[in-house]
Amino acid sequence: MKVSIITIVYNNQSHIKDCIRSVLNQTYPKIEYIVIDGGSNDGTQKEIEPYINRLAYYTSEKDKGMYDALNKGIMKATGDIVGILHSDDLYYERDTIQRIVDAYKKSRADIVYAHGMYVKRQNIHKVKRIYPSKPFRSRYLHFGWVPLHTTIYVRRELFAKYGMYDTQYEIASDYEMTLRWLTNREIKTCYLNRFVVRMRLGGKSTTAALQKKKSTEDLHIIKRYKLKGVYTLGFKIARKIPQYIIPGVVKNADINLNILMLKPRGIMLELQEKLHKIRKGEVWRSSYKQ
Repeated sequence: MKVSIITIVYNNQSHIKDCIRSVLNQTYPKIEYIVIDGGSNDGTQKEIEPYINRLAYYTSEKDKGMYDALNKGIMKATGDIVGILHSDDLYYERDTIQRIVDAYKKSRADIVYAHGMYVKRQNIHKVKRIYPSKPFRSRYLHFGWVPLHTTIYVRRELFAKYGMYDTQYEIASDYEMTLRWLTNREIKTCYLNRFVVRMRLGGKSTTAALQKKKSTEDLHIIKRYKLKGVYTLGFKIARKIPQYIIPGVVKNADINLNILMLKPRGIMLELQEKLHKIRKGEVWRSSYKQ
């Protein structure tokens, strides 16, 4: 099974090298790595140049936005499976792609998705937000739930059969694409109970200034797929609150988080322990690496 990984980038000299190395250091051997640069002018190309011979495809040219760039990458992909790793982001482990491929072979699904996390921009070991996933049920969509898009890996033929990213959306086309797939009963999904990506905060839609525009686009998409309108949007926004709380509760990201995703009761036990220590006047510290 060949896996095509697409990275799109524009003016990200600071982090593109980390992203590229994260892909090239994967243990899985059959990776086709595609990098689409939008004509950066900050030195990003110089950071990419040492790795060009290890890329399956690379171009640097102006595009019509991030989803146009993703569509360019998809059209160049020849792998059985396609995934996205944005230029700010890194894989959670060196064997992440191997685990995704294993999930495909075991499940024979069309889509595999998993857990993701957001980390501090200048310290990838400082977890700021946890985005958990769970086995798919169609009713979850009405309550604003979808898997984190960068944890989703799809069979390449889905793009040919069901279309590319809709470029009418500037920020939320990934949400539309996810709903397009998940509302289709012919598409088989597989939930992988692993973390697969670390995303640096401060991306295209994670800044406060663009949240209003994103919500407008989200609402348009929600209505397009006949969900519950502003109620679905409200639930979608509210879901972020516990995602920011979890990193402050969980003491050991590598051990406890995979358990807590399946056992919410564990979160309550952690909270009770924390409150008990506060009452006793003990100082509580997270064990995340600083």
